[in-house]
Amino acid sequence: MHKPLLLFPLLLAGCVSTPPVKSPLPTALVTAKLETQPVATMEDAADDPAIWRDAANPAQSLIIGTDKRAGVHVYDLQGRQVGFTPSPRLNNVDLRDVGGSIGVLVAASDRQDLAQAQMALFRLDTSAKTLVPLVTLPVGPGEAYGMCLWQRASDKALFGFVVLKDGRIDQIAIDLNTAIPSGKVVRSMKLGTQSEGCVVDDRTGILYVAEEEVGLWKFDAAPEGSSVPTVIAKADGNEIVMDAEGVALAPIGVDGGYLIVSSQGDNAYAVYKLPEANYVGRFRINDGAIDGVQETDGIELMLGDFGPDFSGGLFVVQDGDNMPQKQNFKLVDWAEIKRALGL
Repeated sequence: MHKPLLLFPLLLAGCVSTPPVKSPLPTALVTAKLETQPVATMEDAADDPAIWRDAANPAQSLIIGTDKRAGVHVYDLQGRQVGFTPSPRLNNVDLRDVGGSIGVLVAASDRQDLAQAQMALFRLDTSAKTLVPLVTLPVGPGEAYGMCLWQRASDKALFGFVVLKDGRIDQIAIDLNTAIPSGKVVRSMKLGTQSEGCVVDDRTGILYVAEEEVGLWKFDAAPEGSSVPTVIAKADGNEIVMDAEGVALAPIGVDGGYLIVSSQGDNAYAVYKLPEANYVGRFRINDGAIDGVQETDGIELMLGDFGPDFSGGLFVVQDGDNMPQKQNFKLVDWAEIKRALGL
């Protein structure tokens, strides 16, 4: 969600007062290696990416990217569009390899009906490099916004979390044991204001959600778990400059790794080290051979070998200002980010 930065001062009874605003912490600089072809529509359109890694041939991995005014794109690792599925008003996207007849399941928050949230499910045909629509599941009243999946480590049960624009988070148990997948809302949680970006750690069962003007929270992802959130970081202009937007995860080992959140207000990204989610640094994607990135909504990070350009992992971000072209997604080498931050 792109918003103008809030400007102070506040005018009260003829007096001007300027509230103190923190300055962001030191910010490292990196550059993108590649970028995708722009989306088809000029307006605020590109939104959120997901990554499918081809374990047998990492260079043949694919990037899924939503155009919330037209549909969902499939890109190769050179940024070329290799597939497109029309489906207007899809916002956030996530995927899991669930095996069976479906294989790679792609889920997206569906905003076609602003009064009734939905979740759209697709099968990623990795050979044809295209998405095959499966079903659209009803979620509940409200406008669907954020979306992330959780595949529970203990039994591979699959859940979707749809973040409503007003901060409600509905958890859906997804049943893949029938010809057409079905879903049932098993729990609702609530943050106070507009929220969107989310990610779940499959290993630990922790759900991370960004409340745009407040900061980053975590929940117990288990359906029977507590619905009370724990704050990780505030969007106070220090680590995160509001809006807090996309959230991504790089799992390492049993419960380690990194958590990244888009600090949209100053075109940067804050990084936290797991399992404690301690702040370790922030970075910005500057101009290089590829132009820099501004106003990022969705982000995705995946570790592992993706071929010679991204041998240590791939970080993909939405670029909200790709002028003079339309919006697109930028591809960054995770190894460069680690070097810049000294991780």
